Amino acid sequence: MTSRYQNRNILRNQNELYDNLFRERKIAWVRQYNTPDLLYPTVSEIATLSVSSEIWKQGDRFWKYAATYYSRPDLWWVIAWFNKMPSEAQIQIGDLVYIPLPLEKVLSYYGY
Repeated sequence: MTSRYQNRNILRNQNELYDNLFRERKIAWVRQYNTPDLLYPTVSEIATLSVSSEIWKQGDRFWKYAATYYSRPDLWWVIAWFNKMPSEAQIQIGDLVYIPLPLEKVLSYYGY
């Protein structure tokens, strides 16, 4: 399986704005990952997927859905991206959340 950090450039943050933080933590730099350019599946690609749906309830989280459907809570971002919801803050109780399957095909459509 893949991590959302796979195939991403690692940047070294040495900006002087962080000098105090670096000194306090006794570190020279901070590792940061560049923002990936994720592809969104086309309409024809989505048509080849099996898409399950869940009604968002109190206590639901993307990572819980990923754990249930993919056995990988760290792949929560796959569901978030498919639903065009960068975080759970945009979801209301009662909203429909779509879970794309199979995972391998979805990841290939995302460019992984």
